[in-house]
Formats: sequence, C-alpha cells, structure tokens
Amino acid sequence: MKTYKTNEIKNIALLGNDGSGKTTLTEAMLYEAGIIKRRGRVSQNTTVSDYFPVEHEYGYSVFSTVCHVEWNNKKINFIDCPGSDDFVGSTLTALNVTDTAIILLKGAAGVEVGTQNHFRYTEKLGKPVIFLANQLDDENCDFDQLLEQLTSIYGSKVIPIQYPIETGPNFNALIDVLLMKKYSWGPEGGAPTIEEIPADQMEKAMEMHKALVEAAAEHDETLMEKFFESESLTEDEMREGIRKGLVSRGMFPVFCVDAVRDMGVRRLMEFLGNVVPFVDEMPKVFNTRGEEIIPDAAGPTSLFFFKTAVEPHIGEVQYFKVMSGTVQEGMDLTNADRGSKERIAQMFVCAGSNRIKTDQLVAGDIGCSVKLKDVKTGNTLNGKDCENRFNFIKYPNAKYTRAIRAINESETEKMMNALQKMREEDPTWQIEQSKELRQILVQGQGEFHLRTLKW
Repeated sequence: MKTYKTNEIKNIALLGNDGSGKTTLTEAMLYEAGIIKRRGRVSQNTTVSDYFPVEHEYGYSVFSTVCHVEWNNKKINFIDCPGSDDFVGSTLTALNVTDTAIILLKGAAGVEVGTQNHFRYTEKLGKPVIFLANQLDDENCDFDQLLEQLTSIYGSKVIPIQYPIETGPNFNALIDVLLMKKYSWGPEGGAPTIEEIPADQMEKAMEMHKALVEAAAEHDETLMEKFFESESLTEDEMREGIRKGLVSRGMFPVFCVDAVRDMGVRRLMEFLGNVVPFVDEMPKVFNTRGEEIIPDAAGPTSLFFFKTAVEPHIGEVQYFKVMSGTVQEGMDLTNADRGSKERIAQMFVCAGSNRIKTDQLVAGDIGCSVKLKDVKTGNTLNGKDCENRFNFIKYPNAKYTRAIRAINESETEKMMNALQKMREEDPTWQIEQSKELRQILVQGQGEFHLRTLKW
C-alpha cells in the first residue's frame, strides 16, 4: 500500500446515538472507496465493522472499529464508535486519536441523549464537529425541525451545507449550498446526477449560501475583508474559511445522507478529503513531561497503542497511532512503560476485520500489529534516542457493580485471567477479587455493559 505523508492523512471519529447509522455509513464509505465490493447490512450481520458475535446478538456496536479509505490521493482513517454510553471507553479512546468528529443524527429523532453526550466529549477535547443528518427517507423525518433543534441547542455555529428537497420515502435529492448544485440519485444511490439548482429552490438556496459565506469569512481576517467588500467568496476561499471554522469550533457544518441507500456519501467523502483539517493542522499533543510532540515524519519514532482486540485464530491485535517519526516493518522499538524490547514484525492498515499489509506508516497515521510480546493498551513504543510516554486518555469511573464467581474455586484464576484480558480491550472495566466475599467484583459503565460479560 502507498505510504501517505502526514499532510495527506485525516483521522475521523464516527459518533452518534445507537441506531443513527454509523456502521452503515462505514459500509457505504468503504464501498465507495473500493475497499469492499459489496455493502453489508447490520440486520444481516454482514458488515465489516460490527464483526464480533456479541455485536451480532445485540444488533449494536460494542467495540470501536478502525477503518480507512484512500480518496482523491488522501488517506482517511475513521473509527466507528459504539452509540451507547455504556461503551464510552471506546468513544473517548477514538476521540483522543482522531482529529474531527462526525456526529450522526436520525432524521426522525433529531438530537438524542447519545448526540448530546458525544458532543460534550468533543467539547471537552476541543475536537471539530460535523453534524450528519441520516435516514432522511424515514416517513417521520422533518429536516427543518431537526435543523431548528440543532440550532436551539448549539446556537448559530450550526451551519447547513446541504438540505434535502424532500424527506420521507421519496427522498432522492439534495441542494448543496457550498457548491450551489442539485445532487440527485437513482434507486441504487452511488454516483449522483449533478445539475443546476431548480428555480423553485433558488431563493432558499441563495439565502443559505449567503449565511454559509458569512460564516466562512468570520474565521479569517483576509476573507472577512473581502466579504465586506464584495459579499462573496470563491469556492476555495469558502473551503479555507470552513476549515478554520472547524478547527476553532466556530462552525458546526451540517451534511445530509441516506447511508442505507448510499445517497450523499460520495459528496460527504469529497468534503472530508478537501476541507476537514489534516493531522498537522490540529493542536499538538504533549507527552507526560509536558513536551509538545509535533507529528513530523522525520522526527524520532514514537507509537501510542490505544486499542487491543482479541480475535479468533489471531490472538491480540494491537492498534496504534504514529505520534512522531516513521515506523517500518521489522523495526526494533522500546516499550517506555514496561522497559521491554519489541520488534514490529508485521504491520497493517485496517478495514474492520480486514487488514491490508503495509511496510511503513508516518506520523499521524493509524495502523495495527499482531504477535507483539509485551504491549498493553496505553503503552508507548519508541525508537532510538526517544523517551516519550503518553497518558492523555482519561476514562470515567465505573458506575455499576456485579458480583460473579467461577463454577468452582479451581477455575477462579482462569476467570481472573480472562477478565484482565477483557479489561485490556476496554479499560473502563474495574476488576476486584474479594477474598472476604469469595467473589469477583466487576464494575462497568451500565447494565448493557455488564450484560456483555457472558461473552
């Protein structure tokens, strides 16, 4: 696979309430980019993203899933996150290693509890947000009401870039007020037909276009001066203004899709490739000594391991972000947390359960490795002359407790080992062995979280 430069990489978290369509959007993006040849369905347990048996049983994401697409000579890494706050650990982890969040909303339900929880997490971490109205073909969808709801909660920073001509079962067309074009689709979705805006939509489109131009100009002095002079900006100038508005959280753009029918997904991906910030345009991170770490491919190699997954026939799959430098297959690194040496024998980029071999990744990129000897979630691996450690992910305290015990005492140690493995996959679990009660106390984030213990 091609090695992408740091200024060609974008990292995005997919957030939103349960059932808002994150996994379906993931399928559509992978399909559009040619990573998969056929789109799976959540209802049929055939998606690339939700591939664990527990997710098939409940019909919801339980783990975050790392994927990537190559689009217009850029690499977009994205992490499909669980919607339930019971699995907040996965969401917080994803937000800490990505640069932009897309928050999906159900067209009929609008802003839900999960929407607000996820927005608060982005606010705390200072991450740019794009709102994505999905399921616009729902017969109860009212886009104007959804937009009004977003604006009433999040204020004038909410700026629509698209709006549907019609919602409900007849939904098949959008007006894009950034490009000032009409996008429409046939029954199978995919590639849109792009046309001039119809006369009966022009007044509304012009009004929303003017609001978008003004919002884009607000975030750049030069653009603001030009706007005052001519009340217009070029398409490229608008993109630059929107990018700066995203980085400063001064603007929350609103896009529209119907992910199930693959309508609007390609245009969304174009926007992600052309407008959302690259890795090197975002605020820098700091190591545990308070030193700023710049995502420079020529710098010392430093990897942060943010996720562990245990998969049948493979064992532990360790996911990492390259914080600085360049990592190559066969490279020897030192674990800053455990003092052990590790060789990166195999390295992959990810598309859910599918992995594509790669021999090199640079600062800002995300990948995974297998068969590492002594690496745990939260560990940092460094190259020569590098002593970084990262500890920037803060997890919430457990909220619910359940007491469990092995079928017989001889199995207790085996159970504890299994629970500790589970905690490596999800650090929000707390495990305590009570000798007094002769029980194991397992603490989690909620009832749904605790129900997954049986797996």
